This record gives sequence, C-alpha cells and structure tokens, in this order.
Amino acid sequence: MDHSAHHTGTARDHATHGPTGPHGSHDHAGAAPAGHHAAHGGASWGMAIKATLHCLTGCAIGEILGMVIGTALLWGNVPTMALAITLAFVFGYSFTLFAVVRAGLDLKTAVKVALAADTVSIAVMELVDNAIIALTPGAMDAHLSDGLFWSALLGGFAVAFVVTTPVNKWMIGRGKGHAVVHAYH
Repeated sequence: MDHSAHHTGTARDHATHGPTGPHGSHDHAGAAPAGHHAAHGGASWGMAIKATLHCLTGCAIGEILGMVIGTALLWGNVPTMALAITLAFVFGYSFTLFAVVRAGLDLKTAVKVALAADTVSIAVMELVDNAIIALTPGAMDAHLSDGLFWSALLGGFAVAFVVTTPVNKWMIGRGKGHAVVHAYH
C-alpha cells in the first residue's frame, strides 16, 4: 500500500496524524510502525485473501505430501495426520522464510518473521482442515485412489480458507500475522 501521500514530512502532516514517538503514529525515523495500517481502516479483504492463499498453498503442499507418504507407507491415521500437519507447518513457514531471506534478512531474523507471520494462520487452517477430514464419515479410511479422500481433503481446505481469511484480516489490521512480512516485500 502506498502511503506516500500521507507522509510528506511536514510538521503539519505529523500533527494531523497525532503525536509522534513510541505510542504515536511515527517513530523517530518517520517510518510507520507495524500497526500503522490499522490507523487507516485496517486490512483489506484482498490483502487477507492473498495472505490466506499464501498460507494455504504451503499447508496444502505439506499436508498432501504427508498424507501421500503416510498412506503409501501403510501408516495408521494418527501418524499419517501427524506427518501431514508437521509438513503443513514446514512448507507453510518455508514460503515466508524463503521470501524474507531473499529480501535480505539473515536466517535467524527470517525465522522469527516467518513464525510471527504464519503460526496462527497455519494453526487455524490445520485445525479446521483436519477436523473436516476427521468428521467426514469414511475419509480417514479412504485411500489415495478414492474420491472421498480427495473431496474431504479439498473440502477441508476450502472451509479452512473461509474460516482463516477473516482471522488473517483481523491480525493484519492490528499489525500482526502477515503484516509483519509486508515490511520486507
């Protein structure tokens, strides 16, 4: 989002936005703090959808890979789901991690940013998606070649997207979640 129209550097502009300093709208360098977007009406639905799709992509890759591996190795439901959830977090975090490392962050800082940006989003997505799979009759026992397996999995992703998007919108509007990553794009 371009805030150049709001930040011309004049004293009048700073006075219009309120006090400066740690509790005001600007720090000593004149940059907007992480929660600055909330002062301008919060996050847009488009921003929340983009953040949720970003997380969903990583989660879906990890979860499908985990389900395929667990099923192919003839593991039971619990270890297969544990692997799928673990890989969903790994792939979900890795998308953000690679992007912020590419933007110039050191690995330690990049890991902190990825954890801050994605943990709640991935957790909500995984909770909803896996609940849908667990509650769909026969889905836990379906094989990779069964339509029920794929419809429960993809249906779970769809419901998770719908539930997680407002969560991401709320978090971004408060300078949390994916708002943390926007400083590095």
